[in-house]
Amino acid sequence: MRLSRAEYKEIVRWTEQLKPTRQCMRMLRERFSNHSQSTLLSIFSLEYQKRIKRTISRHHAPDVIESHYQRYLSKAKAHPTAPVLLDLANEVDFSPALMARIILDRFLQDLEGEMPSKTVLNNMLKEPSLIPDQTLAKNVYQCTVNDCCYGPLVDCIKHAIGQEHEVLLCDKLKEKNLSFLDENQLRARGYDKTPDIILEVPIAVEGHIIHWIESKASFGDTHSHRTYLNEQFWSYWNRVAGKLEPIPVDFGKRRGTPETGRQLIARFGPGLVIYWYGFIGELDCQRDRGILLKDCFPTDIVTLGHAAQQD
Repeated sequence: MRLSRAEYKEIVRWTEQLKPTRQCMRMLRERFSNHSQSTLLSIFSLEYQKRIKRTISRHHAPDVIESHYQRYLSKAKAHPTAPVLLDLANEVDFSPALMARIILDRFLQDLEGEMPSKTVLNNMLKEPSLIPDQTLAKNVYQCTVNDCCYGPLVDCIKHAIGQEHEVLLCDKLKEKNLSFLDENQLRARGYDKTPDIILEVPIAVEGHIIHWIESKASFGDTHSHRTYLNEQFWSYWNRVAGKLEPIPVDFGKRRGTPETGRQLIARFGPGLVIYWYGFIGELDCQRDRGILLKDCFPTDIVTLGHAAQQD
């Protein structure tokens, strides 16, 4: 779904005061019934993460952590069956899952007399039954299942959705009988930084030559798209399609090719980015420079064989 910048800003204005709970999505769906739930959730998640990044340092100040912890202890003692940690996170406008992490970390410091390892902390957040305090375990669980933007449950869902859309992309390519290499095949061949798909024979979409395809199971807003352009897309585009050139590098722990001991740097060319949950239409302004944006798999593909027949 392509949204104009004005449409996107209207949705963003509605998200500014919402909490990252399941109920917020019901409110967004009611207000913007012509947009899919996946698009609305992706936009809300992106905007909420920006909000958290602006305030997270405040919640990690030692005195603030201690204040949050003591408030939790007091309320949990007075109301042992209430979702006090979730209520506290909403009250101070902070992610419930991140609040649970802070309080659990502080609890383990008291219990063990030292800073807990990240492995222990992460394992307990993923499986709250490991927490040696039943009340805290219940509160941590309530925070993680009610946070739609952060936490181990959200991370697992995002990973699964990303893989699902990569499989969907591969299935669409196979339906069109297009020859391609996926990211796993490219890495097995020693390629360095790669798109999700490299087409072994280029195609044309809306009059633009496509050598590679990147799948993004998210909404393309200005900030995320600019980041992807700088960190991924331009590096793909700046390379010449179809060649493989060994470049000497200082590996350290990085793996080179066994034959040459050199890193294989792929050279690609112009490509297509699919934002499955939509994007701001005005961002699709780099077509002449080799970056085409779509919100679905293209239906108007021209292959080399079709072009030859037309000629």
